[in-house]
Amino acid sequence: MTLASEIIAVRDLAPGDRVGYGGAYTAESAQRVGVVACGYADGYPRHAPTGTPVLVGDVLAATVGRVSMDMLVVDLSRAPKAGVGTHVVLWGEGNPVEHVAAAAGTVGYELLCALAPRVRVIEKP
Repeated sequence: MTLASEIIAVRDLAPGDRVGYGGAYTAESAQRVGVVACGYADGYPRHAPTGTPVLVGDVLAATVGRVSMDMLVVDLSRAPKAGVGTHVVLWGEGNPVEHVAAAAGTVGYELLCALAPRVRVIEKP
């Protein structure tokens, strides 16, 4: 199974800017981030920490800040060409669910079972 979405906004952070619920992440230097349309209401692990792997286009990136209900934020430092509409693999092809689960302190099976009914499912033959 692949859980995928896309970047819906891009922001430039200045040193000291904060991201995520409660400002859990603070930018240490200028940083470009992308907002991804997926959050814990979709079944992404709410407890996934900063640094959880995310595939942005064809580049492995990482989350920053706390996961919110409907979105999460990713560091675009390694993906300078990424922008609104860039494909993001939260887990699956190119970003194994086991890697995401390990970062979140759980197992892949829990993540796969947590997928919310509101997530559109596309079955491939």
